Amino acid sequence: MTSPRDTVLHALRQVTLIDPHTHINPHDPASHTLADLLGYHYYTELAHASGMPKDAIESPGLSPRELVERLVGGLAPLSNTAQFAWLVDICKRFYGFEADSVTPDNWETLYDQAETAMESADWPTEVLRRSNVSAVFLTNDFDDPLERFDTQTYIPCLRTDDLVFHLAKPEVRDRLRGASQIELTGSLESLRESLEQRFRHFVANGARACAISLPPDFSPGRVSDGRASTALQAILSQGAAADASHRAALAKRVFWTLAELCDHYGLPFDLMIGVNRDVYRDGVHQGRDLYDSRVSLIQYADLFNAFPQVKFPVSVLASVTNQELVSYAWIFPNVITNGHWWYSNTPTFIRRDAAARLEAVPRNKQIGYYSDAYKLEFIAPKFDMYRRVLADILVEDFILGRGWDEGQAIELGEQVLRGNVEQIFPDLGGKVAEPAITPSPAPAIVFDAPLASQESAVGDAADQRFNDELDGEWDDELKDVELAEVELDQDDSSEAAALVTDPTTGELTWPTSETEPSLDDTEPSPFLLEEADETEEPRFAPPIPDDLLETIESDEPPSTDEDDPSIGRPPQ
Repeated sequence: MTSPRDTVLHALRQVTLIDPHTHINPHDPASHTLADLLGYHYYTELAHASGMPKDAIESPGLSPRELVERLVGGLAPLSNTAQFAWLVDICKRFYGFEADSVTPDNWETLYDQAETAMESADWPTEVLRRSNVSAVFLTNDFDDPLERFDTQTYIPCLRTDDLVFHLAKPEVRDRLRGASQIELTGSLESLRESLEQRFRHFVANGARACAISLPPDFSPGRVSDGRASTALQAILSQGAAADASHRAALAKRVFWTLAELCDHYGLPFDLMIGVNRDVYRDGVHQGRDLYDSRVSLIQYADLFNAFPQVKFPVSVLASVTNQELVSYAWIFPNVITNGHWWYSNTPTFIRRDAAARLEAVPRNKQIGYYSDAYKLEFIAPKFDMYRRVLADILVEDFILGRGWDEGQAIELGEQVLRGNVEQIFPDLGGKVAEPAITPSPAPAIVFDAPLASQESAVGDAADQRFNDELDGEWDDELKDVELAEVELDQDDSSEAAALVTDPTTGELTWPTSETEPSLDDTEPSPFLLEEADETEEPRFAPPIPDDLLETIESDEPPSTDEDDPSIGRPPQ
């Protein structure tokens, strides 16, 4: 007699998967030798941790066969790990391997069998077929031309780490200029235009998400135009030698701009939060990074509040942060639990974390799993590990615990495995939205609005500039520097605020009327924010002059947004 677990697990294995996060190279998606599998950082870092010298793993000039021979010699201490089980699963599933362990006695036969299978011209397609996978999301550099691959099978995703954290590097700026064909002149407009051009390129080529990996100490926040302009000019003139306060301010500004563009173009923004880079400096390649338990999602509360229409699939590096993620997905409509990332990607942590999500987070806000794979062969064993754990939870907690029938449990499993991926990451069909309006830190004051809105708008305009500088989660050691720069920015006569970079010479110079942007009534102003919320109590409302009040109370009909698109029009 078939058990409920067998029935549920069998049904979950029939679900054709879309893997929502991988590092697959669409031009070379599958392995060529066993070295491509054993060279995966999980095996090299575990072998190194169990005693294999680093130089034995990363010796220059090693052939693929030599590398496999060395690593197989160090596999015995790994036989208890989930990662070793993935390797055996791959070898049995794809290469006809029948043993339960890869050893010094059988690896050569396995190597030859695998190489013969991999030589097939349609091997990537065969791997996808045997894995029951129809599509995988990629991790594409911002300057990827997205050419010469099937974007329906290999779905682009805009990865933005370099744009946020490494724009001070000349090579990153060169890549951005080459890809966007827009020169960073020192103006915020040129920076935004170059970023937006990348969004238009990705959306037109089938991208379904924007993504970034974030360190534990990063806190998103608004940065005013003046502060951001000062930071950008410092970065352009000094590069990586620019003060840390400038690099931090520009990183926040770029990140916030990316969120605005996700909002405008309808792209979900994947946040992978909590990784500390190069903790173990002598580790093997990709085996140097660890999580930091001091990270908290409270650092992202302003972001989640500011962009209610942007979907934020959130991955946390450690299981210890899962309860906080569950709570945020419980409260925020736009926060989505996303997979089991890296150090939480073992059955014990998945069991605890997935069970907590399934019993506390709405079922339509959970992306059950992604493989994070670098080669297609790893998708099947990783997802099967997750499916076995998911089947256990569905049987124990829902069928036995709550009295659900098998059909109900299977339906829930199918939703978190596949259904939510399609709903949360919709196919935009290559549609490209109109260019977004550039927002400003200060809202417009609209005197032809109702009186309650007038008072709120006047009050907000008076103190918004100051609040914008303090609302961000500035590092304590940078507050004095950045507040001083706010004062400089507020002084129109200050040299720091007035100087711009000459696009011809690259030197700082005084602006001329030819370099200043012109605004007219035919185009929405890029310097307007949303109208003040009429339901919010005004923080400061100075009295309206009598002559202006007479104008407001006159019998003449007020103008509307339709009359002048530059008045009171919120950004898209």
